[in-house]
Amino acid sequence: MENLMKTSRKTDNALYITGWVLIIAALSIALAGHPGLRFLLRLPPCLLHVVTGLYCPGCGGTRAVLALAQGNLLLSLRYHPLVLPSAAAAAWFMISQTIARLSRGRLNVGMHFREIYLWIALCIVIVNFLIKNLALLIRNIDLMPGQI
Repeated sequence: MENLMKTSRKTDNALYITGWVLIIAALSIALAGHPGLRFLLRLPPCLLHVVTGLYCPGCGGTRAVLALAQGNLLLSLRYHPLVLPSAAAAAWFMISQTIARLSRGRLNVGMHFREIYLWIALCIVIVNFLIKNLALLIRNIDLMPGQI
């Protein structure tokens, strides 16, 4: 059990540091008006979708991130239902870990990484993939609206 706790603490620390690096990088790019932001808008289309007309498990992810950044939560969920809960979980992880660390453990509210989160994410991705493609194949309904 003690070894499991050490591994969990190591994982939490690695995720916390990675989170701050990503936050600082994103803020730097956004504040500098970096052309890299425009790169996201010019990504090539999904090769699987171009060749087969079907959506891959990750289709809509970039558009979901852009919709979320614009504050359009429902559109973000429609593009890819994993982005919004992932952003919420990441935000709570960073906030709760910061509170726990600044209080030196007196306020033990820190969210911890659990493997179940990955399994839930995998289920969301699979269900999203199936619903979008079955709607397209069976009903000829395209659930992926046009570009932002």
